[in-house]
Amino acid sequence: MSDSDPFEEIVANETELPQALDGARPGETPTPDLAAIEAGSRTLRTQGPAPEPEALRPADPEVAAALREVEAELATRWGETKLEPSVTRIAALMDVLGDPQRSYPSIHITGTNGKTSTARMIEALLGAFELRTGRYTSPHVQSITERISLDGTPVTAERFVETYRDIEPYVGMVDAQQEYRLSFFEVLTAMAYAAFADAPVDVAVVEVGMGGSWDATNVIDAGVAVVTPIALDHTDRLGGTPAEIAREKGGVIKQDATVILAQQPVDAAQVLLKRAVEVDATVAREGLEFGVVARQVAVGGQLMTLRGLGGEYPEMYLPLHGAHQAHNAAVALAAVEAFFGVGAQRAERLDLDTVRKAFAAVSSPGRLEVVRRSPTVVLDAAHNPAGAQVTAEAVGEAFDFSRLIGVVGASAEKDVRGLLEAFEPVFAEVVVTQNSSHRAMDADELAAVAVEVFGEERVQVEPRLPDALEAAITLAEEEGEYAGAGVLVTGSVITVGEARLLLGKG
Repeated sequence: MSDSDPFEEIVANETELPQALDGARPGETPTPDLAAIEAGSRTLRTQGPAPEPEALRPADPEVAAALREVEAELATRWGETKLEPSVTRIAALMDVLGDPQRSYPSIHITGTNGKTSTARMIEALLGAFELRTGRYTSPHVQSITERISLDGTPVTAERFVETYRDIEPYVGMVDAQQEYRLSFFEVLTAMAYAAFADAPVDVAVVEVGMGGSWDATNVIDAGVAVVTPIALDHTDRLGGTPAEIAREKGGVIKQDATVILAQQPVDAAQVLLKRAVEVDATVAREGLEFGVVARQVAVGGQLMTLRGLGGEYPEMYLPLHGAHQAHNAAVALAAVEAFFGVGAQRAERLDLDTVRKAFAAVSSPGRLEVVRRSPTVVLDAAHNPAGAQVTAEAVGEAFDFSRLIGVVGASAEKDVRGLLEAFEPVFAEVVVTQNSSHRAMDADELAAVAVEVFGEERVQVEPRLPDALEAAITLAEEEGEYAGAGVLVTGSVITVGEARLLLGKG
């Protein structure tokens, strides 16, 4: 072994590996900054435990190499932001695979915000009732394997690789028959459906990637469809109004299904109800058939009383912060009740102790997640104005910060002005940065918008995320150990995932 710095050796090794996360461009290699993120910053970790060595990569070098190879192959396909609105290719692949998605019942989740947290709650509830679950969500926070979970745990790297190799020949067959090759997201969706059938699972919990009608996940015929709150996001692809977006998302509502509707803008609700009538679907609406009766802040989360389709569920502890998470919990509970036939075949509520146990065990990484103390650092993956608004409100409710420093790194295609305006009332200062993704907005461009929103004296620019985190923590520490200042890292799932690694959360 040489006398060189082990950290520098890891950085050097990582820069030689192909970057396949987040649909990176084929042949692209990670920057030294990304390598540093994967290797970790020792300075930022001084306040927390060291991460597991397999946080992003398996400990076994052969398995790690196999996973990198699969990621590199997936990265040669269209990324998740390049779409061709049809399910023709994914339907063709499902056909040659023998339609694995039809071998189990499913719950399909669409909406703009709250999908992943709601999916995790549904999964926890179903698991508590001793059902084997498969969960498919996107994007991932740290590792691509997070997207496919069995019984609440991401599949192992070995299983991820095996599943890809199992369907690879069929993917090639479909590629050869279609005008365009299957996309990154389409192949991952097929992998999830195949893995669930192979497990086998009792029920699949599936989050759409984008939209609904032509989303790759929409080859399932879900008996329960969930629509979380709709807001403006991906307007270039889904439409410029909530009603237009709802029209696309309503495509997940199938014949004779049960639809669980979170609170919606009036025009979006009208579109969704019209779709439900057209396909003879049964509708349960938050605020009418189910909802949040009461909630109060508790240590590490909140205590809720929910009204479900079968009755009232008092004293439910949820270890997540914010009113929006209580509403997500109400939606999740109603979806699971509908899956079990509550409200249709039977009127009684689900077992209270089982529901309490499930909610108490819920986690949602990167959603108002505390990753460090003294000063407190919180991560939240809000990436559009509506998400930023509920996060800003939740931070004010759950944390008694005397001064809050923001670290913001956003994607270029997002409404960054709207996002920054939502955070302006709660951020004393903001450190603008960028993550490693090729979709990231340039830090200087983001800073120009931030200056218009916050004023020049409240904006600091640090293009490298490790530097941005250090700067924000330093600003928070200026008030002293007991002053109560904090840091909120936000703007993108990718930014949060990379910060999570830097701060020692594997």
